[in-house]
Amino acid sequence: MRVKGPIAIDAMGGDGAPQAAISGAREAVEQLGIDILLVGPVKRLRKEMGRLRPLPGGIELVDAPDVVAMDDSPLSVLREKPDSSLSVCARLVKEGRAVAMVTAGNTGAAWVAAKSNLGMIDGVDRPALAVVLPKVEGRTLLLDVGANVVCKPEHLVQFAVMGSLYSQHVLGVPRPSVGLMSVGQEENKGGPRVREQYRSLASAGIRFKGAVEGRDVFSGDVDVIVTDGFTGNVILKVAEGLGEMVVSVLMEEARQSAVYGAGLLMAKGAFRNLKKKVDYSEHGGAPLLGIKGACLVAHGRSSSRAIRNAARSAGDYASSGIIGRIENTIRLFQPSKHQGS
Repeated sequence: MRVKGPIAIDAMGGDGAPQAAISGAREAVEQLGIDILLVGPVKRLRKEMGRLRPLPGGIELVDAPDVVAMDDSPLSVLREKPDSSLSVCARLVKEGRAVAMVTAGNTGAAWVAAKSNLGMIDGVDRPALAVVLPKVEGRTLLLDVGANVVCKPEHLVQFAVMGSLYSQHVLGVPRPSVGLMSVGQEENKGGPRVREQYRSLASAGIRFKGAVEGRDVFSGDVDVIVTDGFTGNVILKVAEGLGEMVVSVLMEEARQSAVYGAGLLMAKGAFRNLKKKVDYSEHGGAPLLGIKGACLVAHGRSSSRAIRNAARSAGDYASSGIIGRIENTIRLFQPSKHQGS
């Protein structure tokens, strides 16, 4: 879908800042036709750009003198760094100058900046980070993956509704099914909190398929999996590490054995597809669902390619009308919220 406005990119977020953001912004403009507002200390950005080719006309620099470090306290950022690149990105979305924002920086600070500047959707108590993971056939949307360490049952119902809408209208799944992450598929597995979450989801009126296990993330038959942010983040980091390990092992085997090398060369198409499936940079980042504005949080190690893809995903999110759909749909699930309190 065509992006109808510029994407605000936090140039100072992530391990590769600002070089990765600058190069990623260039790629988004040149390869995808997306206009970019590149946000950060303008003097520093211009100095960095002096080492690179001139930027294309689709990039505009927006000054933000404060820089948020990865170890900064999220709440202190609002008080001590009101003009951080993160906060300015959120304000650009609020003012309508940008249709979405992208950051590879401090996740907690992004959560706070987005919530304080854009506000929460009525009926949503907590925003949730949603990440797309590959499976044998299709994809799984997993949320939350880091915004909320502890979740009440009503929070997971809200995550299920938001995840289902995102899966349907952005990922193209006709009738998304939902599973609850647990240690077994039986209703009575897990601790008291998980069993309460199960009951709330089962009575919420969503397409709930029951509890799922870790293996179902990559081979199960549900489209959306909900869990608390602690569990979700562990699953995400294990998936990233496993994917990188598989690719590294195959490459090492190919270097050490002519036979294996020839085999991989013959299967280079399949190998390329495997690498693409497990590469987090393919989707660019995770949407922060529940905020009244499109915010996408990219990996801290994002490359220019990841930033480019994050801009694309953020544009798809903004153009999908998901925020309005969540606003209209979440009201129907308020009785379930009170039952789970």
